[in-house]
Amino acid sequence: MQERQTGRERRRAQEFETFVGGAAGRLLHTATLLTAEPMRPPGANPRAQRLLTASLARTYARWERLRGEDPYDRTRRELASRFSREVWRHHRPRGGLLEVLTPLERLVLVLRLYEGVAEEQTAALLGMPVERVRAVCNRSVATMRGTRRPTARRGLPGRPGVVR
Repeated sequence: MQERQTGRERRRAQEFETFVGGAAGRLLHTATLLTAEPMRPPGANPRAQRLLTASLARTYARWERLRGEDPYDRTRRELASRFSREVWRHHRPRGGLLEVLTPLERLVLVLRLYEGVAEEQTAALLGMPVERVRAVCNRSVATMRGTRRPTARRGLPGRPGVVR
């Protein structure tokens, strides 16, 4: 019995290592864009690394229960949810590509344009109407193109730092 369990745990760990080997680079890039940290030099993004590590740990803990669910999608959802909950830690961008955007704008822009998540899925993940996701995405793109001034960094009224 113990040999069978050890073999199953070894196989689970090997499957997860294979997944991480293929997906970690892109997921780290996503986390770095969200936290608005610089991508170079290597190691310049400790917040993104912590965010990704926590998300991967959650995916690993649920690995056996995924049952056909895409582990990349699961980890990306965990990453977005975790970022949304911990946005107060990421309120001071440090020279990243998307530092001019608010946390909500970064989250929507990264999910929609970098990750290619549909508006409806993004809205469901963030608990927002589709129209709001569309408006935030359009505003973010306009800001990045330089056709619009960046907005003040704030969360929900009365709840500083909460992204929705």
